[in-house]
Amino acid sequence: MRRPTVALTSAIHPVGEQILRAGGCELRVAPDPKPETLLATCADADAVIVRALLPPDLIDRSPRLLAAVRHGAGVDLIPVDRATALGVCVGFVPGVNGNAVAEFVVAQMLAAARNVQRMDQVLHADGWSRARAISDGASELGGKTLGVVGVGAIGTRLAEIAHHGFRMRVLGFRRDRTKLPPFVAHAELDRLFTEADYVVLACPLTPDTRGLASAALLARMRPTAWLLNVSRGAVVDEPALVEALAARRIAGAVLDVFAAQPLAEGHPLRALPNAILTPHTAGLSAESMRAMSEIAAADTLRILRGERPQHLFNADVWPRFLERRRALGWPAEGATK
Repeated sequence: MRRPTVALTSAIHPVGEQILRAGGCELRVAPDPKPETLLATCADADAVIVRALLPPDLIDRSPRLLAAVRHGAGVDLIPVDRATALGVCVGFVPGVNGNAVAEFVVAQMLAAARNVQRMDQVLHADGWSRARAISDGASELGGKTLGVVGVGAIGTRLAEIAHHGFRMRVLGFRRDRTKLPPFVAHAELDRLFTEADYVVLACPLTPDTRGLASAALLARMRPTAWLLNVSRGAVVDEPALVEALAARRIAGAVLDVFAAQPLAEGHPLRALPNAILTPHTAGLSAESMRAMSEIAAADTLRILRGERPQHLFNADVWPRFLERRRALGWPAEGATK
């Protein structure tokens, strides 16, 4: 039997690549994330490790595909329903980058509180004294209120750092309020947006969370408050946020994700001095990249061997997956129910 081919929508950590090669796989890295490139790269692949948006018809046009494994927690880059219907396992890596995202949020809150970005700009342009004067308006995180929408792995780690490290008051919103840690007080969204000095969006994108940060909720925020989004761009009503920032109805926003990515050159957010923009990197660090690559690679090999992966998003696919695997002529060894 030929060596299995694993497509990578972009490069992963060398440790992950080493795991795949040691497992007998041939690797194929897409040179760019364009739909036509990804379709060509995956056309005869047995598995794909996903770091870019897959075209909606990629599963249909990849007849040998057994696995689409997300190099991260959110599976919105994968056409999950189509994969399930055709017997393709969808793997993911939940929680591994939670600390990286939480630390990113803390860094941005500190930078916003101390006016770091503005101070740097003024120091370069106007000199020491004018830059130093900006510190008169700086604030501390201690005693402030943090509101976290989505208290999962990321939100819990963030709340832990904020409460124990900075003595912040933490409000949290999640569907199952009984799973909130003891140092997080439950708050409905109206209250959370009204009372928080920093509102952090760390929830998955679902039909219920799409547009969650609406014009109505943004209007409840204090003029000194900041919105930070490390979930998905569509969780925020972007035009409403642009309007609130332009009118200075809130102090600012830190945005790591956007409704359309990459962010267009002429997007109005780019022109707003109180919008701090990063290119979807909150969860990326040397440590998280290694961990995500290791787990994604190991689970890819498990699927190719006919074994259940450690993290299977579409669990009900399993019987169809085993049928697809047999139909493609894979050996039965290692197949499990």
